[in-house]
This record gives sequence, C-alpha cells and structure tokens, in this order.
Amino acid sequence: MRTPLFFLLVFSFVFTGLKAQTDFNAFFNKTDKFLKSRVQNNGVVYKGLKSDAQLAGLIAEVAAADLSAADAATRKAFLINAYNLLVINGAAQAYPLSSVQNISGFFDGQKHNVAGKKVTLNQLEKAQLLRVYEDARLHFVLVCGAEGCPPITNFAYRPGSLDRQLDAQTRKAVNDSEFIRVDKGAKTAQISKIFEWYAGDFGGNKNATLAWINKYRADAIPTSYKISYYNYDWNLNEVSGTASVGTPQTGTTSTATNDNRYVVSSTLPVGTTETKLFNNLYSEQSGQDDVLNSRATFFTSQLSFLYGVNERFNAGFDLRYRRVNFGAADSSPLAALSGSAEGQNRARFTTFGPKIRWAPVKKWENFSVQSALWFGLADDLAGNFDAGQPFIDWNGPTFFTQIFNDFTLGDRFSLFAELDVFIEDIGGAEENFNKFTLPTTVIFSYFPVRNLTLYGLLNYAPTVSPGYDYWTQQGVGAKYQFTPNFEIELLFTNFDTQKFNEGNAVGNAATWNIGFRYNGI
Repeated sequence: MRTPLFFLLVFSFVFTGLKAQTDFNAFFNKTDKFLKSRVQNNGVVYKGLKSDAQLAGLIAEVAAADLSAADAATRKAFLINAYNLLVINGAAQAYPLSSVQNISGFFDGQKHNVAGKKVTLNQLEKAQLLRVYEDARLHFVLVCGAEGCPPITNFAYRPGSLDRQLDAQTRKAVNDSEFIRVDKGAKTAQISKIFEWYAGDFGGNKNATLAWINKYRADAIPTSYKISYYNYDWNLNEVSGTASVGTPQTGTTSTATNDNRYVVSSTLPVGTTETKLFNNLYSEQSGQDDVLNSRATFFTSQLSFLYGVNERFNAGFDLRYRRVNFGAADSSPLAALSGSAEGQNRARFTTFGPKIRWAPVKKWENFSVQSALWFGLADDLAGNFDAGQPFIDWNGPTFFTQIFNDFTLGDRFSLFAELDVFIEDIGGAEENFNKFTLPTTVIFSYFPVRNLTLYGLLNYAPTVSPGYDYWTQQGVGAKYQFTPNFEIELLFTNFDTQKFNEGNAVGNAATWNIGFRYNGI
C-alpha cells in the first residue's frame, strides 16, 4: 500500500508542476490576445477599458500566479508582461486623464499584488527585474504609460523567444529617429532621459552610454558628437480607435486625447486638481440710429479651482476680479486695464462661490455637468451711473450650470458641445431673477501636432427673461501644452452687429482672451 501511495504523491507533484507551466502558457496566450486587441500603432486604446473583463482577468492571474517553480526565463517574461498590464490597468481605472503622473503614487505609492506579493511599480521594475537580471534591454520593453516611453508592443513576451524579443525592441528603440535624435549637421545627438535616470545600467557615463547605444544602432553615432537629454514626454500613450478581437488594427496615433481637447468634458481623476486663470477683455460700442457714441469695456479675470473627490465628482470654487470703463465710442478698449481718467472706471473683486462638476452617467466618459453659485463680494456692484459708479457686476447671486460633452472625430479632430443655464442677479430688485440666459456653444478642434490645438467657436445665447433678446459670437483660438500639466490658450471672438428690440439701438463687440491651466496632484 505504501508503494502506490508513494507513486500517487509523486504523480500529483509532477502533475501540479506541469499544470503550473500550462497556466503560464495560458497567461502568455491571453496577454497576447489582449494586447493585439488594445494596442495599435505603439499606443493603447484606453477608452472603455476600465471595465474590460479580459484585462480584469489578467490582473487577477498576475496576483494569483505562483512563481516558485518557474525557471528564470519564464519568471522574467511573466514579470515584464505583469508590469505592462498593471500600468495599462492603472491608467484605465483613472481614465480619462492626460498623464499617469496625475495619478497620486502611481509608480511608488500604489501597491499591486504580483504573484502573492504587494509591490509598487517601481519595486517591480527595479527590485524584481533590473536588479535580478541586470539586463539594460529591459528598459525598452517596460512601458510606463507615456509617449516618452519606448513603444509598447501588441504581443506578449514569452520565455522561449524572450532574448530575441528584447534584442528586437532595443534595436527598434535606438534606431527610432524620435527616440534617438541625431543631427549630423550640428554633430549632436539628443537621447531619452531613460539613459540619464538609469545611467548605471548603461555604463555610468555618456561615453559608455553612447558605446552601449551603438551596439544596437544601424548607423553608429560618432563619439565626437555632443550628447544631451531631451525632456521626457509624460503625455498618456493613448490612441483612438475601437478594440479589435484577437487581431491588430491599423490606425494613426491619436492627438485628440483629453489633454488636447479645447475643454475636458470629463471629471478629474480622484486626488488630482485643476487650476485655471482665464482673462477676458470684452469691449462693446453702442449708439442710436447707426451712430456709435459710447464704449463699455469689461476686463474679467477668473480663478477657478477643482479637486477630484472621486472619479465622478469634483468640487472647488470660482473667484472673479473685474475692471470696467465706460467712455466715448473712440476710447481705447484697453482703458479698463490702464485705469484711464477718461470715462467712468471701477475695479474690484466682485464674486466668489463654490463649484462642482459631476458625471451623472458612468458609461458616458466625456459627459459632465458643472454648476457654480457666485455671491457678490459687495452691495454696490450694480453701481449708480449718475453718481460716477458704473455697473461692474450683479449684486444678487448668480447661478451658472454648464452641460459638457465632446466627441473625437477621427485622429486629428474633435467636436465639443456646451449647453448653459445662466441666471444672474437672483432675487434682484426688478424681477425674481434679473436675467435668464441659455447660451449654446459648439467648438470644432484640430490637432496639427501633439501639443497644439487650433479651434473655431460658434455661440448663440438667447435671453428669455426679462423679455427676449439674443446675441451670437464667432471666434478662433489656439492652445499649447508646454508640459503634461501646464497649458496656455489664446482666443478672439467677434459679436455680430446687433439690432436690439428697443428703438434703433445698434452695437458691436469683441473679446480678447488669454487663459492658463495647470493640472496637478
């Protein structure tokens, strides 16, 4: 009886080992299938990935894996795939976002279950891969979810072909003219910050690094060339497209990610912030019987702040500062800024109030509602023109709700739509609410390069109380993203010459705008 029992135990042990190997093969096959469905043109289709069952299953397998009996190649291949899957999953759970750097503790704070051990992404990369295998080629297969990373592949890394895959990806990266930027005329070479951050893995100095790079380059960089490091691009490695099933799709790298759209319609990721300073100079000439005889100019500087309470709810505030000038028709629109002695001038902080943004429908990723309630910071904002105090703002509270949605149109275009409810001077002396406006805005954006947006704006704003009136404006603008966190925007709009309901009053107006936005943790 003891002999059969002994063979049964041995058989069970062997079978368990074979089963573990089979499970790794299944893991590599599933990873391969997933990457082929979600990786296109060296980027990831993140849209709709947050609740993807295939990805969730792979993350569960990463956590449950038993590496105790795995050979070195299997372990190495498994951990490479695990790292890339965890990065994709981390970005997907916070999506939409412009950069994984906007996720608090993404690399060194958040812990993941990898083969039964809790580790951060940095610990997985440095302690379990780089330190154990001392293979600098790993830097070209571990993808950190950014445009500046070496390109992500649409296939899994496998133990049987791992050495060939590592060589191929390294050669692909160092021969890429965007990754290694050689200027033969200037005799310079700009290389990725990866070679600076991990200098020890490439020899410890620039000469050794250059020698390492030249081992894999088809066209070696002369040692006489000046070597420098270009800024790392932390923009999310996102492409637009539709997930395929088991086969790769062709497409063009998307420039129309959320960070490039004119307005980000989605809510902010949890723990992140958005700070905006938008400056608007509005100047209007008006008169009677086609004769313009006066100019009113308003300069408004609005500071807005939002914080991601959770993935579907943000909270913050608005603070508004205004300067106004009422003068002759031929006065300068800059009079409000300069404090000119001509006409009537006022300047002060006028309103402050809380603001929220929320996503009412979870599956509509680019749809949100933003509401603010502004309170006057003084009792005399409406002013008294006869007493030399021109209107600068409403005395009563103002309720402002914006409904956002935007849509990508191919790879280089997007369409943004906004419907507003604007109730000014609530409880004012003339009416229960003084002015009720329903502005509608459509913005068409074009992305010629990654960090630049050009757009056109159309706006129609009917006032439904008191009485009925409307105005329309058209504009053109641009914004440029200097870093993944900071951008600047310029906008000019022109209002149609208006015929008002009362008498023969006429007028025309325009705005000049400059805005700044900073996204942080």
